[in-house]
Amino acid sequence: MPLALLALAIGAFGIGTTEFVTAGLLPEIADEFGVSIPTAGLLTTGYALGVVVGAPVLAILGGRIPRKAMLMGLMGLFVVGNALSAAAPVFSLMLAGRIVASLAHGAFFGIGSIVAAGLVAPQKKAGAIAMMFTGLTTSTVVGVPMGTLVGQNVGWRVTFLIIAGLGVLAVLGIAALVPPQPRPERTRLSGETAAFRNPQVLLAMAMTVLGFGGVFTMSTYLAPMMTDVAGYAPSSVTWLLVLFGLGMLVGNLIGGRYADRALMPMLFTALGGLAVLLALLPLTAHDKTAAAVTIPLIGAFGFATVPPLQKRVLDQTADAPTLASAVNIGAFNLGNAIAAWLGGLVISAGFGYTAPNWVGAAMAASALLLALLSAALERRTTAPSAGRVVAGGSPAAAEREAAPATR
Repeated sequence: MPLALLALAIGAFGIGTTEFVTAGLLPEIADEFGVSIPTAGLLTTGYALGVVVGAPVLAILGGRIPRKAMLMGLMGLFVVGNALSAAAPVFSLMLAGRIVASLAHGAFFGIGSIVAAGLVAPQKKAGAIAMMFTGLTTSTVVGVPMGTLVGQNVGWRVTFLIIAGLGVLAVLGIAALVPPQPRPERTRLSGETAAFRNPQVLLAMAMTVLGFGGVFTMSTYLAPMMTDVAGYAPSSVTWLLVLFGLGMLVGNLIGGRYADRALMPMLFTALGGLAVLLALLPLTAHDKTAAAVTIPLIGAFGFATVPPLQKRVLDQTADAPTLASAVNIGAFNLGNAIAAWLGGLVISAGFGYTAPNWVGAAMAASALLLALLSAALERRTTAPSAGRVVAGGSPAAAEREAAPATR
């Protein structure tokens, strides 16, 4: 894999750390600002909604900026947002800092996915995207647990200052390692938005919202669930986050590997397993050992969906991928926002800290149904061309011949 993927992974590491670290620090942040746990959960919801808004807006505004320069600028915005969170004297400013940092998230991963895919041969695109997202999943193994440990023992503000420093390191890494990128070809906005008339693109994004949202119904309220229900000490949350992150790391790599071979079967397996595990967690959460087994499995099955879903969007929007790629990253975070909000609702309604997992199971199951529908529509669309004789008779030629019918 090209060394430039390391630079993208550095940026992903910083973004992943700030996105997930609030799951381990929610009680500390809530205590300092004097707000409830569901209110503190708005830090996750606000961040996710910022990604949803920032992804398409910054992708459009930066459409004529060379992609390397755009990636560096986005990480600069990320640094400003995390510094504001670290210095916030009141909860509203902390939330504002989260939103500022989140604006860079979607466009960074969307543009980064395009750059990563363009660095390798076509048959290795999902693997390259997975390598970039390895920075995100590695952050859950290293960055988030260490950030939680620092936040619990030194102060959560120090954690966000360190994250801002990671953003500075990412800017330097991109400047040094990512090769010069050509200025994107001028594409009319109508050309970029045309992708959203493709049912397969819309289905993929809906799967992203529902499937990945299911993961966040669990992770957003992981700390109070494990301390109040499973009986873990607050210091043990760090190690549970390490397990969760290891699961995400493994799932991401497996998803990238097999999405290049059998994309839809990979999605069926990941979404089905995720739905089952989320449904089981309200039961296993009452036992420390069972909970410690279930949590990393949820991370693995949840993140196994990321490379195939991102690749599917890129495959369906090859002529104008920038906006669609960024919007799909926003879709991941729209799922996060919906999940955190719904989880807070069921907790506030008195159903307890395990109840959000039932919501997550329903979301993942709905995503699986959409994946089955997508596969059925694709078979129906490509069936008329399957019997054509293509010059040369190669499977690759037949695929190229059939491709326009699927876009």
